[in-house]
Amino acid sequence: MKKINIQFFLFLTFVLIVSCAKRGTITGGEKDITPPKIISSNPKNLSTQFNTKTIKINFDEFIKVKDLQKNLIVSPPMKNQITVLPQGTASKQLVIKINDTLKANTTYSFNFGQSIVDNNEGNAYPQLKYVFSTGPDLDSLFVEGTIKDSYEKETDNYVNVMLFEVDENFKDSIIYKQNPRYITNTLDSLKTFKIENVKAGNYKLIALKEKTTNYKFDPNSDKIGFYNQTITVPDKSIFELELFKEDAAFKAKKPYQASGNRGVLGYEGKNKNIKLTAIHKGNPLPIKVTKFPERDSLQIWFPVIKNDSISLQLQNKEVKKDFVLKLKNQKQDTLSITAKQRGGLNFNETFTLKTSTPLEKFDFSKMSLTKKDSSKVDFKTNYDEFNHNLEILFTKDENERYTFKMLPNAIEDYLGQKNDSLNFTFTTKNYSDYGNLKLNFKNVKSFPIVIELTDSKGKILASQYSENNPVVEFLLLEPQRYSLRIIYDENKNKERDTGSYLEKRQPEEVVHYPTEIDVRANWDVNQDVDLGK
Repeated sequence: MKKINIQFFLFLTFVLIVSCAKRGTITGGEKDITPPKIISSNPKNLSTQFNTKTIKINFDEFIKVKDLQKNLIVSPPMKNQITVLPQGTASKQLVIKINDTLKANTTYSFNFGQSIVDNNEGNAYPQLKYVFSTGPDLDSLFVEGTIKDSYEKETDNYVNVMLFEVDENFKDSIIYKQNPRYITNTLDSLKTFKIENVKAGNYKLIALKEKTTNYKFDPNSDKIGFYNQTITVPDKSIFELELFKEDAAFKAKKPYQASGNRGVLGYEGKNKNIKLTAIHKGNPLPIKVTKFPERDSLQIWFPVIKNDSISLQLQNKEVKKDFVLKLKNQKQDTLSITAKQRGGLNFNETFTLKTSTPLEKFDFSKMSLTKKDSSKVDFKTNYDEFNHNLEILFTKDENERYTFKMLPNAIEDYLGQKNDSLNFTFTTKNYSDYGNLKLNFKNVKSFPIVIELTDSKGKILASQYSENNPVVEFLLLEPQRYSLRIIYDENKNKERDTGSYLEKRQPEEVVHYPTEIDVRANWDVNQDVDLGK
């Protein structure tokens, strides 16, 4: 018995040791979620009569600087950017070196956003802001508001919002040439802004989504939003700014030769009402002008001319300019024909053939459209020379297979090139494969309106124009979820017009329906749209 008891005692002792060992396992403790804290700063934050070039801020733990360029806002902007240390290493001290001459009696703010983080876990100091005044007082007024895109549903991040002082030297052109007096940024998540530490006075309020950040408006690349009137600070209003891209002024670029019979002329702005004429050896040269697909360029088509030059004159309402297009011996373009739709054709689409060169002659007796049972279908054609599109217009039946045939020499381009034998086959679905959408508009401020159905990224999938009817129907839509965008067409030109800063003109108003509309196959959707909300 004594032996058994000793063995039992040893067994219990072993179990207890193992159990204690398990309870004592090291887990590393809870994750640190505490941001760094400021212990002191020299000079102190919110100092007046500031007259030094170096600022030191001490923390209770090692910190590092992260994404400084995205977060740092210096207001008023400085010609020479401040230097911030540490860079790439950890330290318990943040050093700011001022590399510019400070203005007298001015309040400055350095807003670091979320760029100061602890070295171990990356916990950010919440909106570190250092403020000082070179005069006896700190300016404490502010201007706040919201930012939205004037056309798209989503608004850009990192929008600069600025105040330009309106005094005897102010001109509207100042935003193209000089830095603002005050600035803030919406950063990557906010669609609101608050410009703080502002001095009482009169200001022009501007928002810029810049391609290259220099706090100056470049209409060729930047979006702008502006408040129409001068604002007087203090003002407790909540200002709303709508970002828009201006239509660039038309500017023609130097043309170049693309082939033995074609030149290309690039441009900026809109290509409306452009007239191009050509002269060769003192005589008018017949040319055709078409759009270069997916580029801001025009294609100039002319007879094959070897090792010579032609004179071009471009004219529209804004510009009159002469060019010389020097020509070398190059291979000429060949005629090719492709179908825009491959396989399936929706009921809201037009079957379209794309040609590589402009067409000049058509022999419709050598064209035919047939169904799958070989019966003929009546059709008409429409040729859009500017875009090289030959449209085949006919009444579509459901669940049908069509074949469009072109015998040799059915078409001829302006160089005398003709087609070979071509067949294009495409099909239609059943009506039940599509859905219908009826929109009942309420509280419309004014007619006419443009109604656009888009995908989630804003691409237009269908559109209609209503001059006075509050009920608009979209029939035979592809089943999917649609976003709805409504444009108040103030000038009645059936398109959305953007704004102009110098003309003090805001873009035409756009309203986005807040929720997507689900259109399903073989469904009729009847949707009320209250534009007064």
